[in-house]
Amino acid sequence: MIGSQTDFSQVPLWVFELPSTNATLNAICTVLLIAGWICIKRGLKKAHIGCMITALLVSVAFLSCYLTYHIMLQRHAGTASIRFTQEGAIRPVYFAILITHVFLAVVNLPMIILTVIPAIRRRFDKHKRIARWALPVWLYVSITGVIVYLMLYQWFPSSMLEAIPR
Repeated sequence: MIGSQTDFSQVPLWVFELPSTNATLNAICTVLLIAGWICIKRGLKKAHIGCMITALLVSVAFLSCYLTYHIMLQRHAGTASIRFTQEGAIRPVYFAILITHVFLAVVNLPMIILTVIPAIRRRFDKHKRIARWALPVWLYVSITGVIVYLMLYQWFPSSMLEAIPR
């Protein structure tokens, strides 16, 4: 099943709303991470905690929607993803962004956990040491998540999207 030959007719229509939902959640997470960083730099600890807990919850919502999307595509259409079909110089750019995004997203999850646990235990020295690495990775993953969505669904729409019922 390649390109527009994939049959999406059995996929519930709400599933096709999930990519834009995921991009929105990634954008919200980006704003919360930056706000949380600004708050801690200004000594606003409670605001920092609020931003970071909310960013964590938004990321959990993202992961739930992301997994639901790919599972539903696989179950109903026999493919777990929409492929990037644009040719030319943009293709390696897209895949460079996608590959680094996916790799760092996998690395990011344990980093976030390793950052949160010391904060809960009030080991702020350890929390700060790990957060110095986790925050830029989390930001990169959130920002590139939006970019991947824009490239695949908006700027260079996959030819597979033509087969999606409207």
